Amino acid sequence: MAPVSVVLLDIEGTVCPISFVKDVLFPYALEALPETLKTKWDSPQFAQYKDAFPPEHSGSQEAVSDHVKDLMSRDVKISYLKSLQGYLWQRGYQTGQLKAPLFPDVAPKFDAWKKDRVRIIIYSSGSVPAQKLLFKHTNGQPADLIPLITDFFDTVNAGPKMEASSYEKILSKYKRYPAEEWLFLSDNVKEVEAAKQAGMQSYIVERPGNADLSDEARKEHKVIQSFDEI
Repeated sequence: MAPVSVVLLDIEGTVCPISFVKDVLFPYALEALPETLKTKWDSPQFAQYKDAFPPEHSGSQEAVSDHVKDLMSRDVKISYLKSLQGYLWQRGYQTGQLKAPLFPDVAPKFDAWKKDRVRIIIYSSGSVPAQKLLFKHTNGQPADLIPLITDFFDTVNAGPKMEASSYEKILSKYKRYPAEEWLFLSDNVKEVEAAKQAGMQSYIVERPGNADLSDEARKEHKVIQSFDEI
């Protein structure tokens, strides 16, 4: 393994359980949506989220609500939905109703990487604001991991996670670090393959609750169950 200067991390299924997103964050957003639409519909602060929706889905509270429910039921990863979700989750994190349940090895490894001067960068399909909320409110010690993280990328400022060009775009922002000194960790095989195509090192992270890996994936890629294996 070549020396690692930058660790690029996925979130769900990598640093926290997929179930946190599917069983906690998504239901919270759906529960918060009706009251938010009712009280914030004409608010200038809310306009940026409403106006990002396609015109045919932004003309009324009902239209927005129906479209959100449809997209979330199909787990569609689209930027305007991710932005709205981050806005809806904000109050939950601030009040303590939401707290990201990191896997036990994550927070200690963040601290160790920081001490070793390894940069930690996040790349998730969730919006950058939503990523920052998650890492600011965790069950780790300390709970706020933001000071340990160098940068955040999502599908808006980097691109789709299964395309090598997205990883190349991230690399282009940090040209002083060669691609081979980057290590991308994700539970998604296609994301790992895309990162490798861009020249990065990349491992599959196998966590409880993740989808089963094929024998082919295990042969093609290094698989780890904990960051402590790095």
